[in-house]
Amino acid sequence: MPTDIADAKLVLASASPRRRELLAQIGITPDAVDPADIDETPGKTETPRPHARRLARDKALAVAARHPDAFVLAADTVVGVGRRILPKTEDEASARTCLDLLSGRAHRVFTGVCLVAPGGGQSLRVVDARVQVKRLSEAEIASYLATGEWKGKAGGYAIQGHASAFIPSISGSYTAIVGLPLAETLNMLTGAGFVAASKS
Repeated sequence: MPTDIADAKLVLASASPRRRELLAQIGITPDAVDPADIDETPGKTETPRPHARRLARDKALAVAARHPDAFVLAADTVVGVGRRILPKTEDEASARTCLDLLSGRAHRVFTGVCLVAPGGGQSLRVVDARVQVKRLSEAEIASYLATGEWKGKAGGYAIQGHASAFIPSISGSYTAIVGLPLAETLNMLTGAGFVAASKS
């Protein structure tokens, strides 16, 4: 372990460019990006909030094992409709199914964040937000699918992109919906002794 915790590097356990962009908004640039490779299949009875919590923790611990002297930050975003977990859509059919389900109704987005500090100390939060989606026409769904923006996105959409036109209101953390709740993440980092200024 570094003799001074402020000298410890920050490893982001995610390949998401959105999470790097969000960290940059608060002046933080990870020293390394090392995505976790874990099974993200929901448990048989797992609901959205516990699923987001478990995945964030499992990702952080998997990467922390490779970087024991670093701060390791991991996150996972889950879209839920009631007790149902929507997939991270990899094909147009699953994206259409998600958009059909979300059309004209509210849903919740849960982002779990886990920070493992040098030496193994952990902090873990789940931040959620309520998102209202307007009723979508077939033309709107088809136009959105044509953008390809849905690829790899939880629930089949990206709120920071073209889908913003479909969302009249949200309640809660916007940055959590994008993929990393900044206020909570910064509190976790500073509480664990990470000093962003030392990274510049």
